[in-house]
Amino acid sequence: MLTVYNSLGREKQTFIPITPGQVRMYVCGMTVYDYCHLGHARVLVVFDMVTRWLRASGYVVEYVRNVTDIDDKIIKRAAENHESINALTTRFIAAMNEDAAALGVLPPTHEPRATEFVAPMLRMIETLIARGLAYPAENGDVYYAVHAFPGYGKLSGKSLDELRAGERVEVDRNKRDPLDFVLWKAAKTGEPAWDSPWGAGRPGWHIECSAMGEHYFGAHFDIHGGGQDLQFPHHENEIAQSEGAHNCTFVNYWMHNGFVRVDNEKMSKSLGNFFTIREVLTRYDAETVRFFILRAHYRSPLNYSDQHLDDARQSLTRLYTALRDIPPLDIQIDWAHPHAARFKAAMDDDFNSAEAMAVLFELASETNKSRSVQDAALLRALGGVLGLLQNDPASYLQALTGSTYSAQQIDQLIADRAAARKAKNFAEGDRIRKQLLDAGIVLEDGAQGTNWRRE
Repeated sequence: MLTVYNSLGREKQTFIPITPGQVRMYVCGMTVYDYCHLGHARVLVVFDMVTRWLRASGYVVEYVRNVTDIDDKIIKRAAENHESINALTTRFIAAMNEDAAALGVLPPTHEPRATEFVAPMLRMIETLIARGLAYPAENGDVYYAVHAFPGYGKLSGKSLDELRAGERVEVDRNKRDPLDFVLWKAAKTGEPAWDSPWGAGRPGWHIECSAMGEHYFGAHFDIHGGGQDLQFPHHENEIAQSEGAHNCTFVNYWMHNGFVRVDNEKMSKSLGNFFTIREVLTRYDAETVRFFILRAHYRSPLNYSDQHLDDARQSLTRLYTALRDIPPLDIQIDWAHPHAARFKAAMDDDFNSAEAMAVLFELASETNKSRSVQDAALLRALGGVLGLLQNDPASYLQALTGSTYSAQQIDQLIADRAAARKAKNFAEGDRIRKQLLDAGIVLEDGAQGTNWRRE
């Protein structure tokens, strides 16, 4: 049985979908005012892994990942760039999808944009006002009345008093309570705006996910996911909005992936310590980055460094080396096979991709010994469940991301080394081998000649 760590229950729970055989999952996506960084990459890859495993387990998965294409940061960046908001967001949505595709992330079933769902947001806000859970303020904003929702704080595990004690916000005389949050923001001069019963304005950030979740899945669905930083206040506020509007459970299982850290600090744009996916992909191939993300359990912190990515590349190289020179064979995975059974047990234990990868290395060791087509096929098939090991082994092993040498230059140096060895100039042959090794290129001599791979 699949178990999932439910952030709401603070424990692993047996996964039971609302509709047998079907899973409806909503994941908070990106706010598109800049290129995605590795923290975003982790969200993309983690929930792609979750989707792949659910489908491999026989579920039909409907996956929604939204795009926030209107908020303060977007408005500010568009103004700084002297471009329209639509031009800015369209450009960065395209870049986000390019980065996701490079990382082997399958497209979600739906990718709605916030600006397409203003009308459903307005309807939900009107419902909340009618239920006494929201109120228009004198400044034209509309706020959620947190004290009126009895369940507020259940996701964060804190009472209203605890939350108020830890709240650090500017005093806003328009709010009845410092914890109240905005549902609708009155328009400022020069900002994009939509008509509403409370005047021209735009939606607050939290309401968009409640409205889009309702649109695709109704009032109640299976899984809601996102980064750990969204647990409070964003997801807490979503619960208040959706359960307040519908008077029923909003989501059964809440999933949150851990932070990516640099020097033990969360990677974020606000801290200025972030690396964009595109920057990292100039030095490391995309599959190495995906492997780096998945070799840690999704809930644990992930520490970024060049050393950790170098280690990931070497580890992935070990797996591809096991597959090299063995003809590919497509197979249906026999989940009763001992390696497959251990892989399945790991993934069914709250999507433990780290433990599942350990099984891949066990199988790679056996494949290196047996050189069996069947062993290699199972290794490739199990890797494919994680979105790994689907490239041609020789192509992967000779990929030269960030290398100072081209393939043609390497081949020439190998020829020069062969000529030196033939002339019994072994010192020159050793010098060329070391020259390439210093550049991360490993030479492997065999009966058929010399082959090479990146280190």
